Amino acid sequence: MRPIIVAAALFAASPALAQQTPPPPAATAPVSPPDAAAEAAFQARGQAFEGRVRQMGEEMGAAIVAAGPDRARRVTDLDAIQARYQPEMDAFATDLEAFVLPQINALPADQQPEARAAMASAVAQLRGLPATLRAQAEQSADTPPAS
Repeated sequence: MRPIIVAAALFAASPALAQQTPPPPAATAPVSPPDAAAEAAFQARGQAFEGRVRQMGEEMGAAIVAAGPDRARRVTDLDAIQARYQPEMDAFATDLEAFVLPQINALPADQQPEARAAMASAVAQLRGLPATLRAQAEQSADTPPAS
């Protein structure tokens, strides 16, 4: 079930998800992976996605700094950043699900529920990335610097 492992690695690479992502279910039955070209293309897309997640986090951090003590500006700026990235996060989550579900369907019936639950959790976390990163940025802005 290599793509689920690849997907889990993508999620773990994101600081926002590193602590939240459960490990993927272990596959006990071999499942034929997608063709090498499709897998390579999706891995490349995953790497680009990781870059976009980092960029979103950096933009949110910069918005916090730029807003300074102006909470209304901070909220407005973070709203705009979150709204701009949300469709991209949703699209990647949908594509990941479409990429992995055929392999889950090829698993023995007794392994499918756990694999589906792991995939649903991963997809929900991906869709929630903008809100998660925003919450982290806001928390960092509200936390006084250590002396």
